[in-house]
Amino acid sequence: MSMVYEQEARAAQAARAEQRRLDAAAAEQRRADRQRAADERAARLREQQRADQAADRAARAARREERALRRAEALSPERVYHRGTLALVAASGAGSLPAQIAHFVAISPVLLPLPLVVEGAAWVMAAGVAYADARGLPGWVRWVLRGAVVVCATFAAVINYQYGAHLPGLTASERVTAGWGLAAVTLLGPTVFEVRQWVATLAAATPDPDARARRRHARLRRQHHKSVARTADRLLSAAPFGSLSAEEAWERAWSIETGADSPGMTPDLHRRAVKSAARLREAQSPDPTPSANAEESPQGGVDRSPSELEESPDHPTVLAPDLSAAPVLAVEAVPTAVVEPTSDAQSPDSTPAVLPVGVVAAESARTRRATGRVPQSARTRRLQRTPDQLLAEAREATADWSADRLTADAIRQAVRTSAERARGLRDVLRAERAPAGEVVA
Repeated sequence: MSMVYEQEARAAQAARAEQRRLDAAAAEQRRADRQRAADERAARLREQQRADQAADRAARAARREERALRRAEALSPERVYHRGTLALVAASGAGSLPAQIAHFVAISPVLLPLPLVVEGAAWVMAAGVAYADARGLPGWVRWVLRGAVVVCATFAAVINYQYGAHLPGLTASERVTAGWGLAAVTLLGPTVFEVRQWVATLAAATPDPDARARRRHARLRRQHHKSVARTADRLLSAAPFGSLSAEEAWERAWSIETGADSPGMTPDLHRRAVKSAARLREAQSPDPTPSANAEESPQGGVDRSPSELEESPDHPTVLAPDLSAAPVLAVEAVPTAVVEPTSDAQSPDSTPAVLPVGVVAAESARTRRATGRVPQSARTRRLQRTPDQLLAEAREATADWSADRLTADAIRQAVRTSAERARGLRDVLRAERAPAGEVVA
């Protein structure tokens, strides 16, 4: 019985201990939740504070920038000039008008309106100049108003000078100084106001940067093409107002005067353009007249090696008949032949020599650069040798040569001819020296 009681007591104690542990864990969890909530509130507050501070800084920067802009706008040269002019005008009126009032009132109180009329007339005329500028009235209107301003301001200056020169209680020099000072103040206001209006008019009439270039272009165009300008003016005056632009009138006038569709072109310029194009085509085309030394220096005749001159693979080798007995029959034995033109120095009765293709190759046309024609007096006149003459000279020059020495380069140097003809002469001479019935390789 006691044992059961002890077990139950221990179980109850363990349960109480477990409950205390759970209660402590729950309390700790609640404390942690409260701390986390407090931290989050503090973080939100700090973030809101930083945002508020950033907004305040941005607002202060915006206000500073706005103040700077207003200050810059207020202190711009245009504002300073306009406001400074108005301040000088106000100071001039404040200095000159009381002196005039005192001067006329000292004479008689009835003369009190006179200074207002004299001083006001100058300012009314100055305002009239500004109105004339704004309305774009003729220049003589402005100058009449300016003359009225000068007359009224000068009359007021004379009155103020007399008043300052007779002020009581001053020395003579002080009176002169006071008189000139009042006169200068009286003239200063209208003068400054008129200068301000003149500067404002010039600033408003200042054109864009290209206006001067356009005016110069129009002046030069009318100066260089006076007849076209007169016709264009007549077209503009004849057309209804605004229906024809100046450029359209100029294009029509140019077409009427010159016949050309594009402004700037004239019949003379078209003729010059055609002649220039013909000269350009003539300079770019090859010279149809071969050079006088074409026989002696054909294309590729100098830079070829002796072995290339000796082989000549581009010309077929044919069986050569016995040319010593019947040289004319050798020409008839070849079906295809090349006719070589003779020079102007030969007689009119001479006929072109017909050569076998296998014996003498046709000379290829050499393309020349467009360097212009050589004058006839500067050309070297040389007689061109016929194929028979070349063959005879080659036989005579190589009569004592061996068969191994019969190369195209050696024959070319001996008879001073082209490489192609030298190869043909080589083939003929080898065929002549070959035994009968043997094919020349």
